[in-house]
Amino acid sequence: MRLTSFTDFALRALMRLAGEPGRSFATNEIAAEFGISRNHLAKVVRDLSDSGFISTQRGVGGGFMLARPAQSITIGEVVRALEGPPLVECFREDGGSCVLKPRCRLKAKLAAAREAFMRELDATTLAECAYPAQPRRSQVTA
Repeated sequence: MRLTSFTDFALRALMRLAGEPGRSFATNEIAAEFGISRNHLAKVVRDLSDSGFISTQRGVGGGFMLARPAQSITIGEVVRALEGPPLVECFREDGGSCVLKPRCRLKAKLAAAREAFMRELDATTLAECAYPAQPRRSQVTA
């Protein structure tokens, strides 16, 4: 299975928020820490907010933070909310236009693999993957 870079960036941001759950972060801060485009991260933040994973506050002193406790958010829940189109065309709700159906034997195998993948992500909470801040180095003066 492969996640989009959009979902990857969202998971990174959420993991960082989970590392300091009571703190509000600025988009610039997270973007710089992980080497992500600020504009791209702003779109990720908007989708995370729309999906109810984070709360945002505009203006001076604003930023974003987790909307729920990290232990109540599963990685599977985030992936389902943010991932785009299905793995293969025949998984679309309308069935797609696959010429192999109804005799295709691959669809069931892909569905089983997807379910195993999502089952593992559903069993993993954001709290388990929290990414704390790096300790600050103390400056030694001579």
